[in-house]
Amino acid sequence: MWLELLEKHMGKVIGALIGLIFGGLVLKYGFFSALFVTACAVGGFYLGKRLDERIDFRSLLAGIFHR
Repeated sequence: MWLELLEKHMGKVIGALIGLIFGGLVLKYGFFSALFVTACAVGGFYLGKRLDERIDFRSLLAGIFHR
């Protein structure tokens, strides 16, 4: 039953968990601190995902900080 529910509504479950975590961060640290922590987590996830895809780290940084 639980696995079937998760398979059908995975996006809703993940969204609710993310909202719950962000709400807890806002209550504990304030809105802007929670926003900063969330931005750092998203940035870390993005960099980790790119590294998992075997993207060269130097070319990744060059793409982010290009002039």
